[in-house]
Amino acid sequence: MADDPSQALIETLCDTIVGLVRRDVPELTARQLGVLLTCYVDDGDHTVRGLAAELNVRRPAITRALDRLGELDLIRRAPDPADRRSVLVKRTRTGAAFFRDLQHVAAAAATSASVA
Repeated sequence: MADDPSQALIETLCDTIVGLVRRDVPELTARQLGVLLTCYVDDGDHTVRGLAAELNVRRPAITRALDRLGELDLIRRAPDPADRRSVLVKRTRTGAAFFRDLQHVAAAAATSASVA
């Protein structure tokens, strides 16, 4: 493991991404993965507007990411009953399974990085 903590984090990130590449999982862009992780790590309801603000990107970029994640059944969109102008981003069973798999891959990468 590297002496620099940031180097160790980069190595763990690299091992995690390589672990995903080696699995039979959908390939996601960094933005799509960022949106997915935000929805699964942070509890509570998410909206397109809220995700755009949190990730500091424009709403159309979030919409495109959600389109792809929706095609893969990793998230779904639903109307917000409290505000009909807003759309809620919901988790799915497929997305939850993907997230659990990602957690296992990341844990293995972190373990191998701490051993190295």
